[in-house]
Amino acid sequence: MYHNPLFAIDFYKVDHRRQYPEGTTEIYSNFTPRYVKQNHSLLSDFDNQVVVFGIQSFIKDYLSEQWKWLFFQRDKRNVIDEYKDLVQTALGIEDFDCSHLEALHDLGYLPIRIKAINEGFRVPIGVPVLTIVNTHPDFYWLTNYLETIISASLWKAMTSATIAFEYKRLLMKYAKLTGADESFVDYQAHDFSFRGMSGWNDATLSGAAHLTSFKGTDCVSAIDLLNQHYDASATASIVGSSVPATEHSVMCCGGSDGEYETIKRLITEVYPTGIVSIVSDSYDLWRTLSVYIPSLYSEIVNREGKVVIRPDSGNPVDIICGDMCAVRDTPAYKGALQLLWDTFGGRINSAGYKELNPKVGLIYGDAITVDRASLILQIMEEKGFASSNIVFGVGSYTYQYVTRDTFGFAMKATSAVINGKRHAIYKDPITASDGNKKKSARGLLQVEMDMETGRYYLVDDVTESAEEESHLETVFEDGELFNVTTLADIRHSLSIELEQVSE
Repeated sequence: MYHNPLFAIDFYKVDHRRQYPEGTTEIYSNFTPRYVKQNHSLLSDFDNQVVVFGIQSFIKDYLSEQWKWLFFQRDKRNVIDEYKDLVQTALGIEDFDCSHLEALHDLGYLPIRIKAINEGFRVPIGVPVLTIVNTHPDFYWLTNYLETIISASLWKAMTSATIAFEYKRLLMKYAKLTGADESFVDYQAHDFSFRGMSGWNDATLSGAAHLTSFKGTDCVSAIDLLNQHYDASATASIVGSSVPATEHSVMCCGGSDGEYETIKRLITEVYPTGIVSIVSDSYDLWRTLSVYIPSLYSEIVNREGKVVIRPDSGNPVDIICGDMCAVRDTPAYKGALQLLWDTFGGRINSAGYKELNPKVGLIYGDAITVDRASLILQIMEEKGFASSNIVFGVGSYTYQYVTRDTFGFAMKATSAVINGKRHAIYKDPITASDGNKKKSARGLLQVEMDMETGRYYLVDDVTESAEEESHLETVFEDGELFNVTTLADIRHSLSIELEQVSE
């Protein structure tokens, strides 16, 4: 559903234009992650840097397409009256003045400039990911009119991209430690989050953010977004991929007594070759792993492909690695990974760790977090298993269990031109807690890079010429998109970031 883009605001935005001082001609603002609230989605050694992602998608989808077709290309009287009627009714205002919106429609484009850090780069907490300013003096009110939609469109994209990078960092660490195939890491965190997200747009953008670090996904629309907004299909690289997989409705239709035959039919008739993922806990996971799967040993090892077992309930650490509180030597005590090893064996890699027979695999996708994934990999390493023996289905328990405050994203004005004079403005609330994390920067902003650490840092209250020399580059100005990036560019940048942080 598409809306009049004038409605993409909080109500208090409608009359801010009259609240600014008389003579205001410019408002300059920034969008910045201000602090970190540690949670289960971040590793304990998180380095307080956030991945920049989603700006180009926002520009193409909202600032370009929606404003063009749902405002500028519509009949002026209709689009303004639509807005005016809603505002007057909701706020109880008679004859609300919309002349500023009529003037914007007459102008025919959005007179703003957005400068941003390149997507795929990481910025430390406290460093702006973008700045925005009006380019026409009559539309100073437009800068912060767009605050609500900028925040709503970007905080989740950058939060999910950052969390995906944390998973990638974790998985690469254990791949190196246990001698696993590092190229497999690209597929070792698989996005299962769509059904648990807040609607199609949320799931799609967050799913696209996941794909900045990985290539495994069940979110089809995320691939479509990256194809449309980041030229992903133009390269030979895989954007996102998945495999045939069952669900409980499939496994339950044959009943508990028919589960064995269901598995056999799937791996011999429906999918006689290739990878197939079988959800295996519809009734008794341990019976499946200790009775049914061993009984199908010949069918599995003689297939041209891999049968992937998917437990889907219980404590993932205990299910995968074994429950030390269970009766000794029972299937529950051994865990899914050891049971597969007992049946199919495998090889010892060059680092001395066990890798399952390539005919079988294991994926777990219920309530996975970075913390749980880290613990599972730790126990696997202690038991002598390579990290590549497990794939994590990363769902909404990771990507929805966050808020704008996970990284404290906020858009704040720091400079204004009033009667021809520039004023540095800022907020510094005395009542703010936690070291006054709500204190803003002031004036025009310059983002520089520390050449020794390779990290960006902020210099505020700079001159106009210094602001122009910032690492923030123009990506949108007066309706036009600049410095277009691609998914390949973003993945390349993050691969360099990963190498640097892993050193």
